[in-house]
Amino acid sequence: MERPAPELNRLCDSPTLLRPIFSMSIATALAHHRHLIFFLLWLTIPEVTARVLPNIVILYADDMGVRDVSYGDPNAKIQTPNIDRLANGGMTFTDGHSSSGICTPSRFALLTGQHHWRRFHGIVGAFGKSVFEPGDFTIAKMLKLHGYKTGCFGKWHLGWDWDAIRKPNISQKERGKAASYDWTKPFPGGPLDQGFDRYFGDGTINFPPYCWIDNDRFQTIPTRQVIKSRPLAGGGSFRPGPMAETWDPYAILPTVTKKTVEWIGEQKGDNPFFAYLAFNSPHYPIVPNNAFHGKSEAGFYGDFVVETDAMVGKILNTLNQKGFTENTIVIFTADNGAENLAFDRLEKFNHWSSGKYRGVKRDLYEGGHRVPFIIRWPGQIKAGSHSDEVVSQVDFAATFAEIIGRRLKNDEAIDSYSLLPVIKGENLEAPLRVATVQNTNKGEYALRQGDWVLINTASGATRKEPAAYLQRFGLSSYPKDTPGLLYHLKDDPGQKNNRYQEEPERVASMLDLLNRYLAGERCAPIRTQ
Repeated sequence: MERPAPELNRLCDSPTLLRPIFSMSIATALAHHRHLIFFLLWLTIPEVTARVLPNIVILYADDMGVRDVSYGDPNAKIQTPNIDRLANGGMTFTDGHSSSGICTPSRFALLTGQHHWRRFHGIVGAFGKSVFEPGDFTIAKMLKLHGYKTGCFGKWHLGWDWDAIRKPNISQKERGKAASYDWTKPFPGGPLDQGFDRYFGDGTINFPPYCWIDNDRFQTIPTRQVIKSRPLAGGGSFRPGPMAETWDPYAILPTVTKKTVEWIGEQKGDNPFFAYLAFNSPHYPIVPNNAFHGKSEAGFYGDFVVETDAMVGKILNTLNQKGFTENTIVIFTADNGAENLAFDRLEKFNHWSSGKYRGVKRDLYEGGHRVPFIIRWPGQIKAGSHSDEVVSQVDFAATFAEIIGRRLKNDEAIDSYSLLPVIKGENLEAPLRVATVQNTNKGEYALRQGDWVLINTASGATRKEPAAYLQRFGLSSYPKDTPGLLYHLKDDPGQKNNRYQEEPERVASMLDLLNRYLAGERCAPIRTQ
């Protein structure tokens, strides 16, 4: 049911405005207050009286390359019919990026609209503190203030307040032991403190403690100390630490999806909702369930992607069954590119997760942060459309703000551009973003500006690239004293030809802009208030 417009409520509650009308005859009132009456009648038109706020669902894969989605290609080694269904109903961004080549930073940037490198670079380790500071803006807080129900499910990996449950006088050496914590206490510092009404998840699949967290309580208690994990279907392991007796890594993906489905099913339609489902897949450990073994032509990793796709299908089907599809924005993307076992899959299965791009997870090369990026919004985004605009996950904050009518302050989401002009199909005279910065390690950055990308270090690879891979794609490694890298991605998407020495003026200009950003200049323009 539509809610009355706030403007109408204020007018109706105002005796100063309405007393003259009620003290006169109707004819006199109409004569003297025809403008006010017309305004009141105008506000009763459905399109004006209430902004029908869309539901928002973000489906966030973990370590997935751009070519791990089939996009309807029958020859793809990994078939993803449900993600394809999402793409067919919405817009596929061919140049969409996470903020980082690793997990925690990309999640922080997505939720805050602020690049992670302004605060930190690495991931939160086991028993690590929250990366958030008091008063931080998040999209969940913003949406909650505008009447949204907010739910977070799955992988958090942004830190917690472990001091709140740690027993007194615990040494640093003992902090990884189950007996060092009171697991019955409330567990603050997580999703509920960042604007979410509801959380259910496992924290991080390969970091202790291995247990279920329900809101701010431990649903299962990690009492068993894991030293070495048992063999898993597709590789990967658990770091040592406390684990619940009943813990089953194969249950994580279907369970967090089930909890999300249940929560969406509880929504009545009287309030919009925001669901953030952060899959543990296809991150290590690679644990596809038996029903999905052999469903791809890319080994257990491909099977895990197929299972992830099936979970996407469960969410889409739930939206359909509840009648939410037409008024729900659904986003599918990933926190970074595929893990370095992508090199092995290339040799064994002839499947390269990064497609035509160079690099994998952690890299400044495109494959580290160019990720699947799909947005569906029925009636607002043309079905089956594509965009080659450079966009970033930090842009979700400004996009959602414009959609709900929230005017962001200038200290909120400082790196976020609204994507509405792009998804509405407007013809832009210039790129939406002035530039986009990628970062994984401290001091090493990539700056994207138009078709050019500058890397301010000797290599865009974090780890040594295999010789067979370099040879296969005709790539070169660079000496350690290489001053930097410059590529024209439109002509050279595989980043083969370094033009750093050929374009000194462009290099100088891009380095100047990068240094201004690193010194504190915001990436998004100042907003008029």
